Amino acid sequence: MKNKNIVEDEILLNAINEAILDKKGQNLVNIDLRTTGSAVAGHFVICSANSSVQVRAIAEHVERKIRTDLLEKAWHSEGYENCQWVLLDYVSIVVHVFEKSSRDFYRLETLWADAKFSHFGEDGKLIVTN
Repeated sequence: MKNKNIVEDEILLNAINEAILDKKGQNLVNIDLRTTGSAVAGHFVICSANSSVQVRAIAEHVERKIRTDLLEKAWHSEGYENCQWVLLDYVSIVVHVFEKSSRDFYRLETLWADAKFSHFGEDGKLIVTN
């Protein structure tokens, strides 16, 4: 049987992905940082939005869905002031919702080349894992 924390993290990760896709988040990527040795969390979830309004809508929907469905609250959130990049910290999973131009600028994914990446289509289906 899997470790309880691993199962709980998988449930949380799936719920976060669903919430992002509910609000049409784009270029959804899950980064498994557990084997990198320098991780600040077990997973990063990264997605893009076309506008700051959509960034806010996605982030708020993630928080609402996780609070309602899993009775979990983000330990920390930031970025709602300008909604170019909203971060939601669930301790083991950190969610990054970027406006497209900010994501292109910060290129967060390039910091962990040795991590496992899972890319999802707009329909929520896994496209590629590396």
